[in-house]
Amino acid sequence: MTVTIDKKITGFSVKKPVVPEPTPIEHMHEKLERPEILQGSTYKIKTPLSDHALYITINDAVLNPGTDHEQRRPFEIFINSKNLEHFQWVVALTRVISAVFRKGGDITFLVEELKAVFDPQGGYFKSGGRFMPSLVAEIGDAIETHLKFIGLIQEEVLSDAQKQVLADKRKEYEQRHSVSTSEGGYPPGSELCLKCHTKAVIVLDGCKTCLSCGNSKCQ
Repeated sequence: MTVTIDKKITGFSVKKPVVPEPTPIEHMHEKLERPEILQGSTYKIKTPLSDHALYITINDAVLNPGTDHEQRRPFEIFINSKNLEHFQWVVALTRVISAVFRKGGDITFLVEELKAVFDPQGGYFKSGGRFMPSLVAEIGDAIETHLKFIGLIQEEVLSDAQKQVLADKRKEYEQRHSVSTSEGGYPPGSELCLKCHTKAVIVLDGCKTCLSCGNSKCQ
């Protein structure tokens, strides 16, 4: 549409487009009110220390839903079991961990702190040959699994080439020592890996190599 100007122009200005204010990104903080509904995951822990399993439930708050900054952050943790032997310290632990969750910031340090707790009476091996130094350490392992699930911890994944190298080493070791490995397990006599805590370290050609995480003394 053409507009005809029939008066003298005394001044002008360029109309700027209206830019909406950016929506502030919400972060976890201790004053965040508990939402009515939380998304949760429950992890079962069965140890040889008790006839009864522990069930760890971690509930997450969803921050910035429906935006590019949507993120799940742990809000609270509960641990339930029929075994009341550890009731006091379990309740105390869940309250402290939940408080750290709601504090915000980097909470991944909790995993290493809990997994570094050793039982003076000795730990135990889970199915598959993975060693747990204590029940507290396994609670830390469950929290680590959850943080990987929601993306707060990036899981280290072996490449296809690394997996093939480890498979070849396993096969060569079994042929030399005339042993066979059950499905999901590792060769008999394997040593404990200090990195991934799995009983999967073999000695081949004078070199100690973990068949689980690939850690090697010859690297």
